[in-house]
Amino acid sequence: MRRARAIHRVLGELYPDAHCELDFESPLQLLVATVLSAQSTDRRVNTVTPELFRRYPDAVALAGADRAELEELIRPTGFFRAKTDSLLRLGAALVGEFGGEVPGTLAELVTLPGVGRKTANVVLTDAFGVPGITTDTHFIRLSHRLGWSAATKPEQIEAEVGDLFPRADWLSLNHRVIWHGRRRCHAIRPACGACPLGRLCPSWGLGPTDPVAAAKLVREPRS
Repeated sequence: MRRARAIHRVLGELYPDAHCELDFESPLQLLVATVLSAQSTDRRVNTVTPELFRRYPDAVALAGADRAELEELIRPTGFFRAKTDSLLRLGAALVGEFGGEVPGTLAELVTLPGVGRKTANVVLTDAFGVPGITTDTHFIRLSHRLGWSAATKPEQIEAEVGDLFPRADWLSLNHRVIWHGRRRCHAIRPACGACPLGRLCPSWGLGPTDPVAAAKLVREPRS
């Protein structure tokens, strides 16, 4: 626990401005953007959501969207046909079951089409301020590398990592770990030699340890 919290402090110094990199102004916008982010990047999603949100500003409009038009709008995010189906069903479910509003509990969110625990926790933490652990691919990878959890099931990782940190830290933990996974601790060739977690990380050395070589792998800053 002491090492885990020390890592969190270092990540806080490294990424003092860590935040959700999906652009949104409401719970619905974040929910839609998170659904679109599957198998895509936040940056790419952010290129399509301004027009998407302009055309479909609420759940009623989304539920009644023209399928072909919606598919064309979100095509750049990949898997656009499946995502279109999810968004149409999502809009309909919000209108039919929740009065057009995004529910604010995990139990209700996971009943929505295309919404699993990861998406639900993103919405809860970033839109509603409810503490949760967001087990995306970066968070899972780093939880293993940092020795926080050996589990493979997201729910178990949530529980084990959550036990290491106060609930009040979960939101900042999500963003700092995800930013570190995107910028330094890559799935392939992590930038170990340019990582300030070296003395704390049990997996240090998986990537190049030479500072010059490692620095070339760092992907920041992002615009």
